[in-house]
Amino acid sequence: MSTETISPDNTTALVLTEEEIFKAHEGGKLTVSSTVPLNDKRDLSIAYTPGVAEVSRAIHADPKLARTHTWAERLVVVVSDGTAVLGLGNIGASASLPVMEGKSALFKTFGDLDSIPLVLNTTDVDEIIETLVRLRPSFGAVNLEDISAPRCFELEERLIEALDCPVMHDDQHGTAVVVLAALTNAAKVTNREIENLKVVVSGAGAAGIAIAEILLAVGVKDVILLDSKGVINAERADLVADAGSVKARFAQRTNPRGVTGGPGEALTGADVFVGVSSSKLAEEHLKLMNDQSIVFALSNPDPEVLPEVARQHAAVVATGRSDFPNQINNVLAFPGIFRGALDAGARRITSEMKIAAARAIAQLAEEDLSADYIVPSPLDARVAPAVTAAVAAAVTK
Repeated sequence: MSTETISPDNTTALVLTEEEIFKAHEGGKLTVSSTVPLNDKRDLSIAYTPGVAEVSRAIHADPKLARTHTWAERLVVVVSDGTAVLGLGNIGASASLPVMEGKSALFKTFGDLDSIPLVLNTTDVDEIIETLVRLRPSFGAVNLEDISAPRCFELEERLIEALDCPVMHDDQHGTAVVVLAALTNAAKVTNREIENLKVVVSGAGAAGIAIAEILLAVGVKDVILLDSKGVINAERADLVADAGSVKARFAQRTNPRGVTGGPGEALTGADVFVGVSSSKLAEEHLKLMNDQSIVFALSNPDPEVLPEVARQHAAVVATGRSDFPNQINNVLAFPGIFRGALDAGARRITSEMKIAAARAIAQLAEEDLSADYIVPSPLDARVAPAVTAAVAAAVTK
C-alpha cells in the first residue's frame, strides 16, 4: 500500500509506502538523552550520587531553584485523552500516542523545547485536572491536544485556574492564531481592512469557537458561526434551551445582523469563509459571496471545497494541506507561543500573546505577499524565533 502526496516545494511527487511509515514509527519517535557526560566516576558523582543530593537539598530549601536546576520549567507535556484525534475521531489514548509523539518532536525541532506526550485513559474532566495538578512539579507548560468539544472548553478554562503555568489547547488557539495571520494578509491582498470583513466560520467546535474569539478580539465586527444545525443565532431554540453552553454564549456575541438559516443565508454577501468542520461547501454557495472573496477550507485531509473549484470564485484560497499554496498549519504558532511564554516566565497565555504571535507570522510574509503567499512556510526557519520574541514581549507578569 502506498500514499502519494506532494513535497513542500509543490513540484516533486512523494510516494509514501506503508512499510516505511511503520518502520519510522517502530519503537516510537522520541528518546531521552543526557545533557551531561557520564564517562567516569567523577561524572557519575556529579550527575547522580552524591552530587545530586546537594541540588535536591538546595531545592528543598528554596523551591524556586527547581526552575533553573531541573528541566521541569522548560518541559511541555502534550496531553490528550484521544477523543478527537486528527480526522480519526475518538480512537482512545493508546492510538493517539503516535500523534502526541509527533507533536513533541515538533516542539523540539521548531521551538527547541523538550516535550513529552502524556495520554490519559480517562475522559472525565475532573480526573484529567486532578492528574495534571498532581504532576505539576514535573513540567512547565501544558499543551492540550485532540480533546473533543465541548469538554475541551471547560477543561482548558479550569486548568488555567488550577495550574500556575502556561496552558493552551492548540486545536483551538494554534489554529486561531494562524487563521488570524493569514486573514490579516488576505485582507491586504484584496485591499480590505480586516475589521470590516464579513466572516463566516463553518464549525463551532474547538477551532471554530477560538477563531471567532480571536477575530472579535481584533475588532472584526461581523462574524457568523455555522454548526450542523445552521447559523448560530440568539433566537435558535436549542441554544435558548441551553443558555449556558459555549455556543449560546457566542450567539450573543456574533451574528450582529441576526442572520438565520443555513450556509446559503450565511454566505450571501460574505467576504470570508473559514471551514473547520467536515461539512462540504457547495460551489453554488461560493457564488453568493462578495467579489474578491477569501476562502480558507481547512478540513484535513479533505478540504470543504477543492482549491481548484474555490479559485474560480475566490481571490485568495488556503487549506490545511502542504500540497497546496497557503497552508494554514498550527506549527507556525505553537512552538513559538510556548517558547515565548516560558522564556518570559509567563504563568498564562493571554489573548494579547496570541494576537502578537499572529502579527509576527503575518509580518514574515509581507515582503513577498501575494494571493498564493499569505503566510510563511511551516519550514521557514524565521518563524519560531519571530513568534517567540513577539510573545515574550507581550507578556505582562
